[in-house]
Amino acid sequence: EAVAADWMLEFACCCLCWHFGEGGAAEFRRWRDVAHALINGLSKIPTHQKKTVYLCQLLIRIEKGKNLECCFENDERISPLESALSFWTLLEREEIKLEKLHEDIRRLIQIQIIAVHMENGYFKEAAEVLERLFTDSETDKPLRVKLATVIKSKDPYVPLLQTFSYNLLISKIKSYVELFMKENETNFLIQAATKQVESKGLGATALQNKTVNVTENHKWNLKTKQRFVLSIILLRDMLGHDRMQNCCLNVDFSLVWMYINCLLGLNSLQNVEKRGDALACGRRRQRWTYKEDLALKSGVREFGVGNWAKILVHGDFNNRTSVMLKDRWRTLCRIN
Repeated sequence: EAVAADWMLEFACCCLCWHFGEGGAAEFRRWRDVAHALINGLSKIPTHQKKTVYLCQLLIRIEKGKNLECCFENDERISPLESALSFWTLLEREEIKLEKLHEDIRRLIQIQIIAVHMENGYFKEAAEVLERLFTDSETDKPLRVKLATVIKSKDPYVPLLQTFSYNLLISKIKSYVELFMKENETNFLIQAATKQVESKGLGATALQNKTVNVTENHKWNLKTKQRFVLSIILLRDMLGHDRMQNCCLNVDFSLVWMYINCLLGLNSLQNVEKRGDALACGRRRQRWTYKEDLALKSGVREFGVGNWAKILVHGDFNNRTSVMLKDRWRTLCRIN
């Protein structure tokens, strides 16, 4: 079970990285939910998985960085970017060979934490955040003084914030993600999947039956989708074989099938972006039903507040995410 969880978490992290780099919002959200479920299932983070877990948590928070209504911490004052900074600090401790890139990203996150508050007109909150970011008056004193001056001006369009923009932060993090991916190219799940289809002579038919228009700019995208196909075949065969053999595995199959469904949601290679966008739009408009509210309350009673991924996996919800469950629970608490 531990080995399988390692494969799945590593693969989910790779998928998050791919879709973060490609800007695939719908696919990113899908793999965000898988990563959440896997990470929440860990009783403790294994040493060899620390970077993987920290990077997943960082990307999930960066993706929500401009949404101050979204909260990842118990303290609701902590914005997504401020939460992301804590995971970036943990990542920095895991490696020392990228000091320049680390410093650039740290400063950009700090600046954008202030910028996002100011863009939303939260000038008082921006000043409070500044105090939390720089507790030691001597730490990064020049940057602290500049940001304090910016906050006093109440102008979110000053040159400092425009130069060190959110787009630049995303670009720098993509650079870090590319380096991470190069160091983790030997993903075991992908290797095993490749061997499986080659041994059955399925390689050509599994990939050639898909009609995809490929340009120079989309070769990385095609490679990603080919790996999805390989992984689907492997996991389908593994789980089908175990069930036929009545093999009793100590694995939460609801979690495994959640993972499989995410892969199967990408089996139409030409229409994946269109379908993903439609799903995202449907989620935004969808009203909560009485039945879903009951499932949420039941899940909180069984698993406790905060275990949203487990509640999501075991409850009867219609196209929801763990973040949606958390937001709905907060609404229910206010109503009651």
